[in-house]
Amino acid sequence: MTTRTPLLLLLACLAIPTGASAETPAAPVAIAIHAGAGTIQREDLDPEKEAEIRAKLEEAARAGHGVLTTGGSALDAVTLAVTLLEDAPYFNAGRGAVFNAEGVNELDASIMDGATLNAGAVAGVHNVRNPVLLARKVMTESVHVMLIGEGAEAFAREHGIAFEADEYFYTDYRWRQLEKARSRDSARHGAATPDTWLSTVGAVALDANGDLAAATSTGGMTNKRWGRVGDVPVIGAGTYADNASCAVSATGHGEYFIRATVARDICARVQYTGASLQEAADQVVMQKLVEMGGTGGIIALDPRGGISLTFNTPGMYRASVDPAGEVFVGIYNDE
Repeated sequence: MTTRTPLLLLLACLAIPTGASAETPAAPVAIAIHAGAGTIQREDLDPEKEAEIRAKLEEAARAGHGVLTTGGSALDAVTLAVTLLEDAPYFNAGRGAVFNAEGVNELDASIMDGATLNAGAVAGVHNVRNPVLLARKVMTESVHVMLIGEGAEAFAREHGIAFEADEYFYTDYRWRQLEKARSRDSARHGAATPDTWLSTVGAVALDANGDLAAATSTGGMTNKRWGRVGDVPVIGAGTYADNASCAVSATGHGEYFIRATVARDICARVQYTGASLQEAADQVVMQKLVEMGGTGGIIALDPRGGISLTFNTPGMYRASVDPAGEVFVGIYNDE
C-alpha cells in the first residue's frame, strides 16, 4: 500500500504552527531553493512543462517561507521545501529520481543546522519516499552523521520513515535516460553526460532567530555503478551551514564538488577572508570549479539574508524569497 505525505500531515510532523500569525517577524527571514543546474535550454521545455516546473519551484519556496514567517525554524523550512521537491516528478530526487545501472533508484540526502553544526546524511538508500526526512532523523535521533544502504533503511523503519514501492519512483523520462545511457558506448565507467547527473534539489534558509540551515537531496547519476555516491550526502561538499558564515546547497557534477569541498569553501571564504557571499560564490563556482572542469551551481544565504544563486551552466532551476518578501523564480541564466 502506498503511504502518502499530505502537506498538513508534514506540517504537523515538523511541529510547524499552521494557525500562527502571518505577521512579518522583526528579524529578517529568507529562503532559496534549487532543483538542479545544467544544460537547460528554452527549446528543451514546452510552455506547459516550463509553467509546471516554475509553479512547483514557487510553491516550495513559498511553503518554506511560510514556515519562517510563522516563527518556524530554518531546519523546518528547508525540510519542508525539499520534501515538496522530492514529491514532484520533475526533479532528480525522491519520486523523480534517476535510475542506476541496475535500473534501481538509489537515493542520497543531507541536512545541516547552522546553529549547532549538527548534520545528518544518508546514501544509497532504496524506496525511501523522502530521503531528507531520513537524513534529519539521522541528525536528531542518532549519534552518527551518515548512514548508508541497508543500515540506513533499517534505521528508517525503526523511526517510522515512509517507504514506497518501486512503481512510485518510476517515470518514463528517467527510464528513457537510462536506456540512452546504456546504449551509449561510455568510455569511462558509465561516464556522465549533461542529462545524466544534474537535477539535485536543495534549500537554504534563515529564520527569525538568526539561525541558518541547508538541505540537499538527489537520485545521483543516471546509470551509476558500484555504489557510486556524489557530493550531496558529503557534509562540506554538497551541503553546509554555519551561523558564523553561510548556508549552502549545491548541484552539479558531484565528483568535482567533493574534490573542491564547494559548500564549505564558500562559507570559509566568507568567514575567514571577509569576502561577501556573492564574492565567495563567484570565486568557487565561477573560477575554481571552472578551472577544474566542474559544472553546476549553488544556492546560499548569509546571516543577514543575503542570497546567492550562482551557476556556471546555461540554467539552474531556482527560486527565492528575500528578507523583503520578494519572490523570484528562474530557470535560465539570463533571468
